[in-house]
Amino acid sequence: MKIAVLISGGVDSSVALRLLKDQGHEVTAFYLKIWLENELSFLGSCPWQEDLSYVQAVCEQAGVPLEVLNLQKEYQDAIVSYTINEIKAGRTPNPDVLCNNRIKFGVFLDHLEGSFEKIATGHYAQVEEHNGICMLKKSPDPIKDQTYFLSYMHQHQLQRALFPIGHLTKIQVREMAQRYNLATKDRKDSQGLCFLGKIKFADFIKHHLGEQPGPLIEFETGQQLGSHPGCWFFTIGQRKGSGLAGGPWYVVAKDFTSNAVFISRNYYRADKIRNACTVDQVNWISGVAPKKFAVQVKVRHGEQMYQGTLAFQPEGTLNVVLNDRDQGIAPGQFAVFYDGDYCLGSGVIVHPLPGLSKR
Repeated sequence: MKIAVLISGGVDSSVALRLLKDQGHEVTAFYLKIWLENELSFLGSCPWQEDLSYVQAVCEQAGVPLEVLNLQKEYQDAIVSYTINEIKAGRTPNPDVLCNNRIKFGVFLDHLEGSFEKIATGHYAQVEEHNGICMLKKSPDPIKDQTYFLSYMHQHQLQRALFPIGHLTKIQVREMAQRYNLATKDRKDSQGLCFLGKIKFADFIKHHLGEQPGPLIEFETGQQLGSHPGCWFFTIGQRKGSGLAGGPWYVVAKDFTSNAVFISRNYYRADKIRNACTVDQVNWISGVAPKKFAVQVKVRHGEQMYQGTLAFQPEGTLNVVLNDRDQGIAPGQFAVFYDGDYCLGSGVIVHPLPGLSKR
């Protein structure tokens, strides 16, 4: 096949590229330049040039042509603006979920205009076809599985997607990188949001929204214990950042009207129910809502999976009840639904149910 491979300068996409090349496909590598170098250069080093040097080395070794595509404006409009607006509204966004939907299999797919049969990435996920419907299947590596980040993809996008390392574990991918002697074989995995690189998320927030001091209030007593630089620096379930002794202190609620952050040392007591939420803007990967009500649910990326029950509401939202209490169900994050090894889709958490009453 004629395949466009999105390559980032990391070991995963590098191995994906080499596998496809060795399988005899006609491969072209694409590096998407999305770093906000002009806006954020003063906050820290922007690593895109370092990444690109690794990409060039991998492509040269494999004898694969490389194209660099500048999507900074598109990324600013579709992802960065969304992130800022969500934070400003008091929610906890997940831009990496929308990046796959809007950029890699959105803007970039449109850019190709059908000139490639597939778009390949280094994601740990698998695509299987069942009766003409493409299904998103989990990776055998539960730690590295990235179906959470791919859960907002539509059927037409998944039909064009290819994940060459999705059937492998991270250990196997590292071993392949060593055998191929790739330039990226010893590079560490990237952390944090895709468009920030080494820049701290708190610095990004401060740059765009500044600081607005407000009270830190103990949830149980209503007593003010300290102050904070702004509600948008905190997310529900967060354990660090209060600066208070005698903890650990957990963020249990935020009030943007009074700019108050409510904290508690007794986060796991029964009066702080964290096992249900309302979910909106739901995307079902197959294009059709499942007929079953019992599913597995993730409320953040990672291994933690809950048994859950879906209750479909007339207005199109879902009420989701988990079989156990979670560390912190944060509005703005994605709830992702599974049926065994298959990802059914996801939606945006509107608010926890039942909510915490503010004191």
